[in-house]
Amino acid sequence: MNVVLRPSLPEDIDWLVELRADVLRTDLQRLGRYDEHRVRDRMRQGFRSEWTRVIVEGNGDVGSISTRPEGSVRWIEHFYLERGRQGAGIGGNVLRSVLAEPWGGATRLNVLQGSPARRLYERHGFVTDIEDDVDVFMTLSPSR
Repeated sequence: MNVVLRPSLPEDIDWLVELRADVLRTDLQRLGRYDEHRVRDRMRQGFRSEWTRVIVEGNGDVGSISTRPEGSVRWIEHFYLERGRQGAGIGGNVLRSVLAEPWGGATRLNVLQGSPARRLYERHGFVTDIEDDVDVFMTLSPSR
């Protein structure tokens, strides 16, 4: 599996917005939260190319991951893989790579309730901090 992370470019935004809408659609619909405009607007509002990398497999862009610093915490956000690429080990490889990057504090993220991605995060040592009917917030302590 030839997977690399490349820096995102401002012109990636349109593709990233559609990737997010496609990947989140099933979970958001199941939770009664899917809004085709809001799902796209949230990506546009939160996108910072300097924090975002595009996941490339072979010759094609297949996903994204952002790492946003907030004080001593590193947030993993916008971690999406095209639906046809999920479950093939790409997400685990990308997550291991990002977690191996130097960072002195905790790493946090949130995942939607019922999302299979939660198991990926748990396998990598993330523990649940707080959850509600929609979101699960998880943390990986720096000692892990």
